[in-house]
Amino acid sequence: MNTGDLEAEYAGLELDGFDEAAAWRLGLILVELGQGKPVVIDIRTADRTLFHAALPGSAPLNDLWARRKSNTALMFQLPSLLVAARNKAKGEPLDKHGLSGADFADSGGAVPIRVRGVGVVAVATVSGLPQVEDHKLVVQGLRALAAG
Repeated sequence: MNTGDLEAEYAGLELDGFDEAAAWRLGLILVELGQGKPVVIDIRTADRTLFHAALPGSAPLNDLWARRKSNTALMFQLPSLLVAARNKAKGEPLDKHGLSGADFADSGGAVPIRVRGVGVVAVATVSGLPQVEDHKLVVQGLRALAAG
């Protein structure tokens, strides 16, 4: 996916509201979509976890990737795949921004959750598949949540 497509996709991902109950619903949607896939699903705000699941076949390393991708999405307030695409286009690693690879990763799979009129309130992350598939799974889940 190119940066223009990712920017347009993210522009269309905005919810009317988001709270703990919505995080639970989104988590269950992502678990359903992730059945048979070795993924970790993580939904959190900047300071607490709202939902976390490790599906069969996932590994502890997926938890670490989810945390690092979530940190990136929250820091830039953009999908981690878009951050990765922009960095690749510029030839810039994350450490150019002063961000340690131990805590941040510009790899797809984390999408900020935006509420109309409020902005970014949380992030949904999937880790365990190739980065574009991780990203697409989260977007599919957010669209399903928005559709009600």
